[in-house]
Amino acid sequence: MSGISITVLVDNSTLTDRYLLAEPGLSVYLETEGLKILFDCGYSDLFIRNAHRLGINLLDLDYVVLSHGHLDHTWGIADLIRYLTQARIEKRPHRIPVVVSHPFTFYPRPKPLHGNIGSMFSEDRLSYHLPVRAVRSPQWLSEDLVYLGEIERNLDFESADPGKRKIVMPDGKEEPDSLLDDSALACRTGDGLVIITGCSHAGICNIISQAQRICGEERILDIIGGLHLLSPPDRQMAGTLEFLSSTGPGALHACHCTSFQSKIALSEVSPVQETGVGLRITY
Repeated sequence: MSGISITVLVDNSTLTDRYLLAEPGLSVYLETEGLKILFDCGYSDLFIRNAHRLGINLLDLDYVVLSHGHLDHTWGIADLIRYLTQARIEKRPHRIPVVVSHPFTFYPRPKPLHGNIGSMFSEDRLSYHLPVRAVRSPQWLSEDLVYLGEIERNLDFESADPGKRKIVMPDGKEEPDSLLDDSALACRTGDGLVIITGCSHAGICNIISQAQRICGEERILDIIGGLHLLSPPDRQMAGTLEFLSSTGPGALHACHCTSFQSKIALSEVSPVQETGVGLRITY
């Protein structure tokens, strides 16, 4: 089983005494099995600036994995393209990473009064700059690290009504947006799975279940990322607490789209840990 190193480059907050910058978004840098991976890009170039301060070189990435298409996770990819283009022009050493995500990640998401809150790049347009692997199925990026693909939504308490959310399909028609592109990473270690998630629109319990099935491992060492528990319905919160209580993760680094009240509730059943920009964990 592999070791993995994780650094939070973008989150809604920073750690005390880490003089870094924050924004309401998420970006996480991973190293495992000789691979360097950027999971989400936040909203701006903040992940690049924070990486520079932390001594992380983003010019030799192997993969960029996008958890889903929302602007607070994908719009920074424009800044990554500029960053790589500058390196190419200046003849500095660099690699061109492969982008891995669900096909729906690149579809427009119109929102009244906001415009498009989805990716600013279509798959075709992005592929002019970076190779794109748009897939629904799980993808093993290394022997022990897997992109979970489209999450099976089997738990009733995590089913969510898309409400007014819309997604524009390739034929130009608008459909209700159930955020089927929402996914995560899972890494097998000797002590169990480390799960890295963006917003968990698919439901963190559904994500955990899929990671366990794909990896053939029941133990959960850590979960890091947004849990989309901002103001969850009572039924969802109760189901999540019961599920996590029975699953028993070793740690829970809940951040980004997880409210303070939800963190308090989660701490009753799981060891919730402080999370923010600058956090570094090695397993």
